[in-house]
Amino acid sequence: MLSCGIVGLPMTGKTTVYNLLTNSGAEVSAFFSGKTTTNTGVADIPDKRVDYLAAVFQPEKTIHAQLEIVDIAGLVRGSSTGAGIGNSFVEDIRHVDALIHVVRAFTDQDIAHADQNIDPMRDVETIDMELLLADLEFVEKRIERINNAKKKTSEQQAELIVLKKIALELEDGKPFYQIDLTAMEQSHLQSYTFLTDKPLILVVNIDENQLIDGNFKGQSDLQKFAADRDIPLLILSAKIEAEIAALEPADQMEFMKDYQISESGVFRLARTVYGLLKLISFFTVGKDEVRAWTIKKGLTASQAAGKIHSDLERGFIRAETVGYDDFIACGSIAKAKDQGLWRLEGRNYPVQDGDIISVRFNV
Repeated sequence: MLSCGIVGLPMTGKTTVYNLLTNSGAEVSAFFSGKTTTNTGVADIPDKRVDYLAAVFQPEKTIHAQLEIVDIAGLVRGSSTGAGIGNSFVEDIRHVDALIHVVRAFTDQDIAHADQNIDPMRDVETIDMELLLADLEFVEKRIERINNAKKKTSEQQAELIVLKKIALELEDGKPFYQIDLTAMEQSHLQSYTFLTDKPLILVVNIDENQLIDGNFKGQSDLQKFAADRDIPLLILSAKIEAEIAALEPADQMEFMKDYQISESGVFRLARTVYGLLKLISFFTVGKDEVRAWTIKKGLTASQAAGKIHSDLERGFIRAETVGYDDFIACGSIAKAKDQGLWRLEGRNYPVQDGDIISVRFNV
């Protein structure tokens, strides 16, 4: 299962966003230094296609696509060198596939800000710098380890040249994803992960007044920053979203209408993460289960079958499939077959987002 780490300064609403994504009840600290632990949970990816298929097949179980969500304790300026929770955050997010940076724009006299005032752009730069410094420390330690070796292999010597190049760029404030590396240079780094190379989403947490007004302090600067770097930027009010989530479904729609919210911000966030990681879903359907399976875009039918069970990939014969839109138009698999839309595909067929698939295999 792919994973996403939530980062940000303390008291930005990170854990509230985590709870909304995972439907968890993790404690939300009311104190600047109160939270030092990492929460881990699973988020369902909202998908109306799954809901529709479940309504058609009436299965015993309905399973949406899922992502693991890791909620990191709040970082502060200097975390990479030991301040606050120190650089323990590095190991918590080293292996996640993407990062969600929750940025505070809301005002609340009862919740102190780490830097005493609201400045979203400054806060983004603070966290960016901590991630960059954590990468620099990682590179410097690796350089030191190679230099201290009694004998360097030719591979280590080549790696050392690349690492020194990266260190200079990081020291100059350039994140890893902006460093120009040749294919040969990249080959020496295959076993390493860099925090500033991870896909990133910015989530601005606003208050009720900002939600109604449609703007917040520093909005234009933050929008330009995100646009220049091609970073997805989502704006939501975690407090309002939490209040909506606590209501009955019928009341939720009325509440959202009052705030002119057409769709839950948390739903938008979950799907944005999914898209950022270049993921697609295919579906298996039946009376027992309707399920969305998560795969990387570009996988073949046999590889997708392996996500269901290794035996299906090993003994793959063919995939019987119909696109979701074609299924909707037909109304049933039987009618899709009658209209020639239920296709037989071989092992190299590139699975498309929304494919409904039945795998034929023999082991």
